[in-house]
Amino acid sequence: MEYVTKKVQTYQNGKMVTDQFYLDDDYNVPDSKSDVKRVMLGEGTLVVEEMKSVENYIRVAGKLHFRVLYVTDEVENRLASLEGRIPFEEMVYREEQLEEGVFLSHSSVELTVTMIHSRKLNIKALAEISLQGETSREQELTLDIDSEEAIYKKKEEQEILKLAAAKKDTCRIKEVVSIGGTKENMGTILWSEVTGRKLDTRLEQDELKLMGELLLFCFYESPDGKIDWVEQTIPYEGRIECEGAADHMYHQIYEELTDIHVEPRMDEDGEMRMIGVEATLEVRVAVYEEEKVSLLADLYSLRKDCIVETEEVELSRLLMQNHSKCKVSEELQLPEVKDNILQICHSSGRIQVERAEPVEGGIQTEGVLHVSFLYVKADDDVPFDTWQGMIPFSYLLESRETAEDMTYTVSHAVEQLSVNLLGGDRIEIKAVLAFHSFVKKPVILHNMKEVRLESLNWEEAEKGPGIIGYIVQEGDELWDLAKRYSTTVEGIKEINELESDEIKAGKKILIFKENMSIL
Repeated sequence: MEYVTKKVQTYQNGKMVTDQFYLDDDYNVPDSKSDVKRVMLGEGTLVVEEMKSVENYIRVAGKLHFRVLYVTDEVENRLASLEGRIPFEEMVYREEQLEEGVFLSHSSVELTVTMIHSRKLNIKALAEISLQGETSREQELTLDIDSEEAIYKKKEEQEILKLAAAKKDTCRIKEVVSIGGTKENMGTILWSEVTGRKLDTRLEQDELKLMGELLLFCFYESPDGKIDWVEQTIPYEGRIECEGAADHMYHQIYEELTDIHVEPRMDEDGEMRMIGVEATLEVRVAVYEEEKVSLLADLYSLRKDCIVETEEVELSRLLMQNHSKCKVSEELQLPEVKDNILQICHSSGRIQVERAEPVEGGIQTEGVLHVSFLYVKADDDVPFDTWQGMIPFSYLLESRETAEDMTYTVSHAVEQLSVNLLGGDRIEIKAVLAFHSFVKKPVILHNMKEVRLESLNWEEAEKGPGIIGYIVQEGDELWDLAKRYSTTVEGIKEINELESDEIKAGKKILIFKENMSIL
């Protein structure tokens, strides 16, 4: 007996675990920095350096990188910035154990910086990390069996999602931009921000193509002490080798912009009117291909007893790969800044998803959009300040099909954000939020692992009636009836003059045992 098999590579995401923890530490202002009079803006990011499984916990260790923009306590108040790092270690509990481990799918930090005195700051951070489990394994499916003995087989068509490629890689981004002619020459960068937007990923033959934009904001002091700023959009394109990928396949991607570096550079005339931007786009991608396979579902023999040993195999079927956008618009009344905002320099946003769950028609997502902006105010001393707030949102990621047991991943990004002055104490915030979802449904198969042919107990087989009058029930199939009553599909069709394998409920048919002498 020879087995015809097919090997299928599978990739499964485990349950996502989200953990929150607090960091609270005092930070001494470096001797090279000026005294602090007032903190204007603070920002923090988590850099995970190590993840290690310890029984039912994951030890996550790294550093909180923070930056602070502040007003100096000098004869002439001016703006300055500083940065620092705080180590952290967190033990994250997880219920399930996966063979290959976990990776960081998302992290965020809410940073609060308060002044203890002019040479010491208190840094408080509410950090959130989301860890995603993953496992990959090879499954061997039985498609057919070749045997010298006459065996009658039932095949079952299944549409499955198989893993074609999986890779973790980086794409280095290096760009240089020039500042406008009306802008001041660059001296010291006080604050910079680089965010990724409008990322479009496409599969091509053996590679993944990346196209997106970097939004650069640079707030700086000129050599003669004047404050100015630059905001520009920088398009970029890159490619990552991905052997086995093709343009008809599907892909699930996690991306993170890291190692961001911004510096002033000289132009051809020797003036500081260029900005160099470097960043690393870290990419984790899983590439899938849909395939229809014809599996061996059942079998029998009229002369042998077929002993079948099966194993439960879990595969997946694709329900949805969805790239959609949600528009958010809100008018706010800000009495605290009434008649004080002259111009908005820069705005930034961050999405915090508080709930995402399957509902009829898709995945319901709810959360808040954190918004902050830097503005020019009517103050001759320090004519800049910041505002921070949040806007709730609710959005349905539509799907043609949903299931209770479906698994999904949803990534998100702020694609567009604008803050407009409406006069007085009113502002208008408009944003476009991008959501990328990948939804799968488990497919449980009973795969034939082993088939043995043993001698048939003829005395037991002859006990049943040789001719059966049968009324077709709902859901009956000719193959199942043939197996049950020890005959063949062709035998039933010939006796009853049936032209096809389709039979309707209520139809009366005759079934003759194939091994009866009457035949």
